Amino acid sequence: MRTVPIPVDVSKLTITCVKAPRPRVLNKDTGEIKTDKNGNTVYEVTVSVEDEFGRIELVKIGITGEPPIKAGDAVHAVGLLGYVWEIAGRWGISYRATALLPQQETASV
Repeated sequence: MRTVPIPVDVSKLTITCVKAPRPRVLNKDTGEIKTDKNGNTVYEVTVSVEDEFGRIELVKIGITGEPPIKAGDAVHAVGLLGYVWEIAGRWGISYRATALLPQQETASV
């Protein structure tokens, strides 16, 4: 199955890091870490996302390289894409971003 990335409009979302970035583990038995096509480590960041209506959801965002954020930081997700997937009758959305920056850094840019 081929997935098509869907751009996510983050302009009306409040994103907060709730768990520090950590390398994404592909195989828990071997400890194999996920890398991108260039061999860079892919990190996983758990964030809370609040929409303009106050609905909150926890999601994990994948990103190449360790982002400069920590738990509790308000986050700006640059280039956030959603990928709809389906495996054996189950489906979901995985998220990937070009960058995850602390909100104060993006305010000064």
